[in-house]
This record gives sequence, C-alpha cells and structure tokens, in this order.
Amino acid sequence: MPCERKPMRYGHSEGHTEVCFDDTGKFIVTCGNDGDVRIWESLDDDPKFITVGEKAYSLALKKGKLVTASSNNTVQIHTFPDGDPDGILTRFTANATHVAFNSSGSRVAAGSSDFMVKVVEVSDSSQQKTLRGHEAPILSVSFDPKDEYLASASCDGSVVVWNIEDQTQVISWPLLQKTNDVSDAKSLCRLAFQPTAAKYLAVPVETKVHLYERGSWEHVSTLSDDLLTQPINVVAWSPCGRLLAAGSVGGSLTVWDVSSKLCVERQKHEKGFTVCALAWHPSGRQIAYTDTEGCLGLLDGVSTSSTSTTSSKQAPAKKPATDYDDLFDDDDDRIMDEGLSDTNSPAKKPVVGDDDDDDDEFLMPSTGRVRNRGAILDDENSLGTGSLKLGQDKFEDDDDAGSAVVPAATPVVPLHPVYEGPMPTPPQKAFQPGSTPSHLTHRFLMWNSVGIVRGYNDEQDNAIDVEFHDSAVHHAMHLTNSLGHTVADLSQEAVLLACPSTDELASKLQCLHFSSWDTNKEWMVDLPKGEDVKALCLGQGWAAVATSALMLRLFSIGGVQKEIFSLPGPVVCMAGHGEQLLIVYHRATGFEGEQALGVQLLLFSRRKRQLINGEPLPLSPRSYLSWLGFTAEGTPCYVDSDGMVRMLNRSLGNTWTPVCHTRETCKSKSDHYWVVGVHENPQQLRCIPCKGSRYPPTLPRPAVAILPFKLPLCQTTTEKGQMEEQFWRSVIFHNHFSFLSSSGYEIDEDAQNQSQKEQQELLMKMFALACKLEREFRCVELAELMTQNVVTLAIRYASRSRRMVLAQRLSEIALEKANQIQEEEPEEQEEEPDYSSIRRTSGYGQTELSGGHYSSRHNQEKEEELGGDELGEEDDGAGEMETEEAKEIKKRVNPFAKEAKEVSPATPSLTPIGKVGRANPFKVAGSGKPLTSSGPPRMSNILDSMTSSRKSAPLGGSAGKPNKSPVLKPLAPRPKAKTQSTLLQMTGTKAADKKTQENTEPALDQQKHAEAPPPAPPAENTENQRPKTGFQLWLEENRTSIISDKPDLEETDIIKEAMGRFRTLSAEERLSWTERAKGQTGDGEKKRKREGGSPEKKEETDENSPKKKKSLDPSSKLSAFAFNKN
Repeated sequence: MPCERKPMRYGHSEGHTEVCFDDTGKFIVTCGNDGDVRIWESLDDDPKFITVGEKAYSLALKKGKLVTASSNNTVQIHTFPDGDPDGILTRFTANATHVAFNSSGSRVAAGSSDFMVKVVEVSDSSQQKTLRGHEAPILSVSFDPKDEYLASASCDGSVVVWNIEDQTQVISWPLLQKTNDVSDAKSLCRLAFQPTAAKYLAVPVETKVHLYERGSWEHVSTLSDDLLTQPINVVAWSPCGRLLAAGSVGGSLTVWDVSSKLCVERQKHEKGFTVCALAWHPSGRQIAYTDTEGCLGLLDGVSTSSTSTTSSKQAPAKKPATDYDDLFDDDDDRIMDEGLSDTNSPAKKPVVGDDDDDDDEFLMPSTGRVRNRGAILDDENSLGTGSLKLGQDKFEDDDDAGSAVVPAATPVVPLHPVYEGPMPTPPQKAFQPGSTPSHLTHRFLMWNSVGIVRGYNDEQDNAIDVEFHDSAVHHAMHLTNSLGHTVADLSQEAVLLACPSTDELASKLQCLHFSSWDTNKEWMVDLPKGEDVKALCLGQGWAAVATSALMLRLFSIGGVQKEIFSLPGPVVCMAGHGEQLLIVYHRATGFEGEQALGVQLLLFSRRKRQLINGEPLPLSPRSYLSWLGFTAEGTPCYVDSDGMVRMLNRSLGNTWTPVCHTRETCKSKSDHYWVVGVHENPQQLRCIPCKGSRYPPTLPRPAVAILPFKLPLCQTTTEKGQMEEQFWRSVIFHNHFSFLSSSGYEIDEDAQNQSQKEQQELLMKMFALACKLEREFRCVELAELMTQNVVTLAIRYASRSRRMVLAQRLSEIALEKANQIQEEEPEEQEEEPDYSSIRRTSGYGQTELSGGHYSSRHNQEKEEELGGDELGEEDDGAGEMETEEAKEIKKRVNPFAKEAKEVSPATPSLTPIGKVGRANPFKVAGSGKPLTSSGPPRMSNILDSMTSSRKSAPLGGSAGKPNKSPVLKPLAPRPKAKTQSTLLQMTGTKAADKKTQENTEPALDQQKHAEAPPPAPPAENTENQRPKTGFQLWLEENRTSIISDKPDLEETDIIKEAMGRFRTLSAEERLSWTERAKGQTGDGEKKRKREGGSPEKKEETDENSPKKKKSLDPSSKLSAFAFNKN
C-alpha cells in the first residue's frame, strides 16, 4: 500500500530546517532559521517552542537531551520536553553545521564550518576528541552504531571514515563536488550508518545512494531510481535497518528496500521544494521531512513488512503497467518533475512531454502520474524498457526516450540489468572561461588579462562591478544588474554581458562599448524567442555569441550584425583574441567519464578562414575542460580539470602540446590552480591558488601566483633531458614570432634574436655532451637542427676533439645548408615585390628608407653574432598549401625584416623551409622601394669555396631543385660576400636614381635586384663589385621584345618566359652571352676559371676575391681549419 502524504505545515522562517522524533515517537521536533526549536505533538496542533539563538542550524534528540547547533558558534544542550538550558557542550571558531548522537546517547558528534569535527561526552563535556583533516566546512556527521567509527562529509568533496579512539582517518572517498561553503553545496550529503545490523554506510552521491560495507569499506551496492534527476540531499535508515529513505533537491522522496534494491515508495514534495531533513518514527511507519522554506511534512503508513515489500517488488511483473498509479498519492497534483532545471534534468522533457502540448499521450495528468507509465519507465531491474535504463547518469536525450517506448507485450521479468557496457558521460555544461559557478551569490563573471568582472546577487543588491588591471584603459564601473546577466567578457574596447531568457523576456546581449568616440557607448540586442546565450567572447572590433540553437552570431563592436553560422554541436566555451576565435563544442557523446569535445579556430583577417576545422580536443583521461583562452601573444591554449595546460604548436601542424601540469605543484589533492592568463614571453602561467576548492572566493581579493612551464619530456632530471626540455620549450614558446609577422604585426626582434641565440647555445651544449658520451651519430642529428654558423663551431669542436670522421660529416651538412640558403634567397627576393606592393597599413611601425641601410646592415651583424634563424624542423606547412603559410615560412627564413606584411595571392608556391635564415639586403623599406641595389649577404663558411657535387646541375636546369614546384630561380646560386654593408652605401645613390626611372615597375626592379646588382660604370668596377650573369645581360636587351609580344605578363611570368627563350639558344650563343657578361669586369683570372662550364664553380670562384680581403669572421677561419684538417 502506498503511504499517505499529509498536508505541509508552516513551521519556521525561510531557510534550512531540520527535524527529528523523540525516543517515544510522541513528539516531532524541528529547528530553523528563526532560531526556534518547535515541539509538535501532531501536525494539527500548534507547537510549543524554545528559543536557542539567532539561528539554529541542526538538532539531535536522545534520552531527554536536546542538542542544538546555533549561530553563536556553540553546541548547546537543553532538557526535553521542558526546554531548560543545560549548558554549552562545545565551541567552534565558526558555525556548527551538523550534530548527531551516538546510538546510546552518551556522545555527540558535531561538524563545523571551521573544518573541525568534535566528539564530546554528554556527561562530561571536557572529554573531547577533535578530528582534523578536512579542508573545507563539514556537511554532515554520523556515528557507527557500535561507537567505533564516525563518518563525515565535507565541502572539500571528501567523505571520511574516522577511528574515534585513534582520531585517525580510516578511509577517504572523493565523492562530492567541491564548494567553499555549506550554503553553496549542491547537496548536504547527510550520510547515515545502518542501525541495528550496522552493516552499511549510506552516502548520497548525486542522484544515487552508495552503500559501503562497514569494516572492509568497499562500495558494495548503489540504490538508484530513474525518476531521480536532482542530487539527493539527505538519507535516513528505518529503525529496523531494512529500508532507506532519501530526500532530494527537487523535492522527491524515495524509499528503497535495501536487500532487494527496489524502490518501494515514491513521493513528491507538494511544491517541489528541496527536502533538507528526514526522520523516521521509532515504529517505522511514518517519515517526517522538512524543506528549505521552513515547512514540515509527514508521510504516514510507510510499508515496512516483508510481505508488502515482496508485493511491491512483484508489482511490475504481475500487474498491468497502469497500476503503477498505486505507488503515488491521489492528492499529488504537481507535475512529477516540477522544480527541476532543464540543465540538471536532460531526462525531463521525454518524461513529462511538452507542457504546452496537451495532446501528448505521455503527458503527466493532474494527479502527477504518467498515463501508461509502464510504456516509458519501469523499475531499474526489469527488461520492459530495453536494456539501457532511461535517466541513467542524467544523460539520455529525446531520442533515447522515443526508443524506450516498447510494445506492452514485452515479457517483464525481474532480473538484473542486462546492459553491462560503458556508460555515457553527462556532457559538461557551457561555461565562461575565467568565471566561477553561477549558483554563487558573489562570483567572478570574468577574470582575464584586461580586468575583473564581479557579480553580486544577494538580498540587498544585484550588481556587477568591472575593474581594470590598468586603470589607463578605463576607470572602474559599477552596473546595476536589473536584467540578471550571468555571462560576461571584457576586452580593451568593451564589456559584453548576456542574460538567459525568461517566460516573458528574451535572452539579451548588452555591450558597453567604452572605447567608442561617440556619446552612445551602449547597445543591446534581443535574441530570437527560444534562443539563449550559452557562451560569448570579444575580439578586436568584434563580438561572438554562441546560442542554445547551435548558432554562432557575430557582431561588430559597435552593434552591427555580421556573419552567422551553425555550430556542429552544443557549445562548451569560446575565447577571442585579436582576429582569432576559438570555439569548443560537444562533437559526440563521451563514455566512461570522457568528454568528446571538438575545436574550431577561425581567423577574421582580411581573408577569413578556418585554421582548425572541428578536430577533437585532447583532454586528460576522465577529465573535462576547465579553462580556454589565448596567450598574451595570441597562441590558443586550454586547461583541463586534471590541471594539464596545453598550447597550440603551429609549427607541428596545429597540434596541442602539454606545457605545464599545475597539479604537480599542489600540496594537497583538494588544492587547485585557477588559471587567469598565459604569457609566452616571458614564460608565465598566471593563476590563483585555491585551497580545498577549484575556484577562488571574491573576497578577500585573491592573490595571483606565477607558475613555470615544463614540457613532460622523459628523464628531465638528467642534464641531457633538461637541455632537451629547455630547447623544445624555447622552440614552442617562440613560434608566435612567425605567426605574428605573417599576420602583419611588428615583432620584438631583440626577443626573437635572443630566443634563437638561446636555442643554438642549447644545441651546442647538447652537441658537446653527445661528443663526451661518444655519440657521434647523435651529434650529426643535433647538427641538422643547427644554423649554418653554429655548425661551423661544431666542426671546430669536433676537430679539436680529434673526431675527424664527425668533422667530415658535419662539413657535408654545412655545405648542404649553404646550398639551401643559396637556393632559397632568390625565391624570397622574387616573391618580395608582390607582397610589398600590398603592404598592410595596420598602424604598426614602418621603417624609413633613410634608416634602411643601417637596419639591413645591423641585422646582418646580429646574425653573424647569433648564428642564424630558427630550426628547420619548424615546418609550418602542415598540409595547408596556402599563400599565408608560404609567406609565414618565408618570413621565418628572414626573421630580421621589420616589415612583416602580408603576402599576395600571386606568390608562386610554398617554399620548403631551409635550416638557416639569412638577413635579406633587398628587404622593402617603408616607401615600398628596395633598400639596396647590390651586395649579396655574406656566407661565413669557408666551405663556400668548394663545389657542391650534390647541388650542381646542367646549365639548362634550375640548379639542384628537382623536388620543388616551379618557382622562379636564377640559373646559378649566388655566392655571399661580406662586403654587403659597404656596397649598400656605395651603390645606394645609383640605385635610387635607377628606381625613380623604373618607378612604374617596382616589382620588376625588385626582381632585377634579386638576380644581380645593377650595371655600374667601369670606374666603379672594383673587386668588390659583382658581375652580371649572361642570362641577365640577355634579359636586359630582350625584355622589351618579350613585353611587346606578351604585354599582359606579370613580372615573374616575364622572367619565366625569358628563361625559356634563353634555353632555346644554342650552347655557343649562351656561352658568348656569358663571356660578354664576364668581359665587363675585366677580371682575367675569372675568365680562365670559367672554362669548367659550371655556373656554380664560376660563382663560388668569384667570391674568393672579396673573401680574401674581408674574411674577418672567426667562425669562418675555424671551419676552414677544420676542413683543411680533413
């Protein structure tokens, strides 16, 4: 028989209320927020009351002693039923939160907000035992019936069993969600030991009750009910120990038979309020319960006999499904799931149907019961609904509910569940990175590198405070939060706020554009009906909003609606930085505690594009996403709940590299770091240490700590491991230079040079270590990562160490690197005119032509000192053969050019990156004209004078590039002379004159410089002047005819056409052009050496003359020494 639910009685003022019976069962005793204890003989009569303080948080009654926890931090005793004060049992430094008697009534246990649990003798209050170890306020305490153990639950997320005599922890389980106060806890977790038999400890965990075996403390069983969709607040055993009652946050009251694990009673609070206390009548026939509104209720006629339990168990099997109605009280006219939030109850809609659609056959009728409930739900151990239980883990959606409707003819057998496979993980809810949970009254809506947005929502005030780290950006703001905004973002330009929709009002987006130059600094937008803001973020000049309709809406910062597109799944969070938008969403259902998240990265530059297209977001096992954002330099990164920080590695095909594990620096398991910002230069992870919680309180203002980064490489305790970790960390953390320069931003060249120097020094140290360990093959591998200048030092080191075989191999590598530089520089210079003509006017600094000579020379000298560019391994191509990538790589080859502007779509192809970057004398200055007219960069390796057998090619081919796409190159790789800086000034005037003449064709002029210096009168043909090649001479004379034949050709196409025509000439004609070109220098010695026929030999020989005069570079001498030894 179902029990009868009596009407509720108002007992106390609104707030937490507790209830218990006296030993005889004659009286019901309650306490509440008004500080009174009320004694009820029956619900119909008016109660007597005793005032015990301003507020009464908890009470316990046994053997005529009434113990209460009141607001003055004390635990008091009163006599019962007279209510005379009988002294103070114990004191705490904060409010006591729960009190409990042992089975004999000789001891009282009390838990407090000061993290302490005390066990006190009632007869002699000086006999106290203090149990220390929790790291947050205590939620509940419960005595073992045999008086040996005490169980306690705390806001630190743990449930602990203590040995009372030893005052030690026997076992601790991390079962609960962590909070910083009892008032913020999702559940009070009022746990209970089984009376009489003392076999089990019952602990409410989310929507289930875990049973742990006393003694072994193993998790032996779980009690659950498909209709429970909100956390269970409190559990209580019947006096016989066979039944367990539970009251939940949503007002559900459930009674289980523990032996069969069957639910024998289901009731619902008449108004859906949270049940916060339960007490069984000593007879076991009644259950008293109280709610958070101060009301008292009673369930009468609870079935405790074994026969009724058995009949309840068989009911689903033997009766038609509609007889489930007997389990519910006829007076219950509330919808079953009332008071549950949609977010906490994904199973809500399939069960109760749409409230507006009265024709739905599965609607709840007015009695609060489902028509034909058996077609939708059944007991958890029957097979009638298919093998997967509806509502399991609060995860199923509408599709699952539909599939659960089965023919009534399905055999119903009371067996255990068949489905034993992996269970789906509840999807993590959308959140705003840098915010604390929305259920807190005082919370952070946003903490980022710009400032802090705090929200206050208490009885006095509902307001938002905005504070800026740099008050020069804007002064602090105080906003009244009349709309109830729950999400916010903050940038250097604006504050963006959004509120959820209500029955009357649409979800609104509000922007305070404080950087606007006009007087109207605020705008607001209403979202369409039924669409709620789930996540939002701000970028440079734009705002993005992700909604519940799986849409992403873009706005300009001034309020213009822009693009709109659909998301592949429900959004989890978003972050914006400059022109980049990072979106994380649910791409699928996760299983066994895993979240299946996808990530998109969009770039809103002049040519909008998607850099990461819905790839899975890697997380630590069984973790969820806890923070998402960008470094101050614009590299995407995120943190998971396990404390692992991952950063985007653009140089490795947009993969995610773990760069820090914050939990390694935590002293306790319950400590966490709450990330607020990431910086790459200097390398800093800015975060707030949170003791016993995942997030900080708003007051007092939390202090920001700085954590170092560390890649999780193997054996980082060894010298080799440490250097490898430092090297690769430096590589990853300086990738942003190439990204920024490719996006058209000015970069800090000093910092970039310093990072390259640091990387090369680390490589050299690793090289020396490998030499000591006689790992010569490893030495060669390290040399592959070095720049050409550093390889020469390695050659010197190897030859000094008497490792001549190694020195020989290194010299081959040096030669290879030299040839790569020679091949890549002409390509670079051919491409440069195109992109210089469409330079970005982004407001970033531009170099003046007058400063150009110094800039180029200065860069070259710096490079000699440093030894080159970033590593060859940093190949950003990653399958995206786009012009931006081509330019990015080209820029990395030339990191010292201040003018980091965008490349044009006319770039011929993606150039494979070399191992070494060079200073580029032909870099375009602020006016868009080339800086210099001649002077190739020098090469500081004596090996230049050797002919590369690998790279030589027939005169008609494009030397040594069989594997490259057809990018225009000169016929012979040019030598490098250290006379560049001299030539810059010598020919500067002449070059400027020439430029003015050819101003209409800057690209053509630039190409000429890429190929060779301009002609000079014989008077200036010193040994420092380089000659033209035969092809260049031929091109100058025949250019007009090519242009007249094909006037529409671009500059690069003109040179391709010219090369094709030049190759059609006979060998004798080509030789005569080459001789004419050589004849201009008047250098007889070079003429004799030309007989070899290889353009490379000719060019390298040309270099000997200037090299003899200017070879002052020590590394060149050293490498020469090493090479000669071999």
